[in-house]
Amino acid sequence: MSELATLARPYAEAVFKRAKESGSSQEWSDTLAFLSAIMQDESLAAIVNNPRVDQDRLTALLLDICQEQMNGEANNFLKLLIENGRLNIAPQIAELFEKYKAEDEGYVDVDVITAYALTKAEEQSFTTSLKKKLNKKVNINSSIDKSLIGGFLVKAGDSVIDGSISGQLQQLAKRI
Repeated sequence: MSELATLARPYAEAVFKRAKESGSSQEWSDTLAFLSAIMQDESLAAIVNNPRVDQDRLTALLLDICQEQMNGEANNFLKLLIENGRLNIAPQIAELFEKYKAEDEGYVDVDVITAYALTKAEEQSFTTSLKKKLNKKVNINSSIDKSLIGGFLVKAGDSVIDGSISGQLQQLAKRI
């Protein structure tokens, strides 16, 4: 796990715990996604990382930017991140929060990469098969990678299922 993820973990855990207590998981999910998005803006990141911008000015600027997207608790969380110099890890906090939320709600995001576009029937078949295999609800994100030649590559968390022709050729080459 990266250093940033290690720094982000206590924040993500605290936010997740608070979201569970208040029944506001989706609201926090949206808030953290918004914070993550604004922190990926290069011009804003330059301001955040500029040592000449004091905390009060930075807080005022970000609260102004986020005013319609965040409630009082989220504003306090933003102030805490600024005060602790941890605003730059907002994307990692959002990512960890989504993992905790998915685990709690019993679903998993799965990336299915195929050589050709899946039909609705094929995607439904994948969803059903993965749901049985993983014992969780499945959200599929499909993408196309022509280099697979044929077949599929499935990524669910730390698990990878390589049913692609290129993967089989690589395994064959290793055996030889």
